[in-house]
Order: sequence, then structure tokens, then C-alpha cells
Amino acid sequence: MSEDSIRIVRHRVDPPTSGRNDEAVTAEPEPAGVVRIRVKIGIVNQSVRGFVGVYRADGGPIGELRYVIGHMLGTAQCSLCDITHTWRRKPEWDAMVARLGVPFELRHLNEMDADLAAAVAEHGAPAVFTRTDAGLVLLLDAAELDAVGGSVADFERAVRATHPA
Repeated sequence: MSEDSIRIVRHRVDPPTSGRNDEAVTAEPEPAGVVRIRVKIGIVNQSVRGFVGVYRADGGPIGELRYVIGHMLGTAQCSLCDITHTWRRKPEWDAMVARLGVPFELRHLNEMDADLAAAVAEHGAPAVFTRTDAGLVLLLDAAELDAVGGSVADFERAVRATHPA
């Protein structure tokens, strides 16, 4: 993850019946030597049931073909796709998911339930969310996934940095 920006994310998780309220503040790039700080408030006391990543692409044969052609032509880009796949799913992805010890779902835009669709409408795709007892909480947004550069190892570090086990 890039150290040239500050992103402070505050999460206030209200009781499950009233939903949640997130606020994100991003500052301009800072001079060398300034440390990136990320704060999450509220998720600490929530039970993590798993993670869900949302690709910036539709699933199914036509959706995946459209993405592959668009990716080759430079008209489609999904950093989560780059992390999880080459021409097939990366074996290191499966090993990383096993190390996390909680379920990790991957969904395409046309495969989302109502809660996930609402979270994606708010935060965009690609994105990775934590499933908690209180609902979905944004873990990594598109810019943070871009910063990983397609590396499963860097993705795992980013997940563990924002959500220590």
C-alpha cells in the first residue's frame, strides 16, 4: 500500500437493526516521512464472519469474455481480478484464503445480494468488505486494491494491516 497519502477511515457500527454509518476522509499526498495512518473504530468488537470481494465485472461466460476482451483492449480494469487470477485462479490466492481462516467470498457485479449491492453502490467496485454481525464494513476500496499491484502477498499484508487476526 502506498505511503504517500493519508486515509483515515472511521467506522461507527450501530446496532444491527439500525445499520451502520461510515465516514472516510482522504488528505492530499504528504511530504516524505509522513506515516500513513488508518483508524477503524467499531469493528473491533464485532464478530468477523468472513470477507467478500466484489469484482468490477459481470460473471458468467459472456460477462467474463467481455472483461477479458476489454482488459486486452485496455477498456476494462479490475484490480481484484488481477489479484485473484491470471488466466485461471492463482494457487497462491487459495493458499492465502486458507491462512485467513474465515470464509472469503468472491462476487461479480451481477451476483450480489441486496446488502452487498447497497455497499457497492456506496463504495464502488472493486472492493473488499468484512462481514460482521452488524453487516458489511468496507475493508479495502478500489484505490487500495490498485496499490496492491496484483500481488496476492501484498493483498494479504493489506488485509492483515487493516484487520489484524
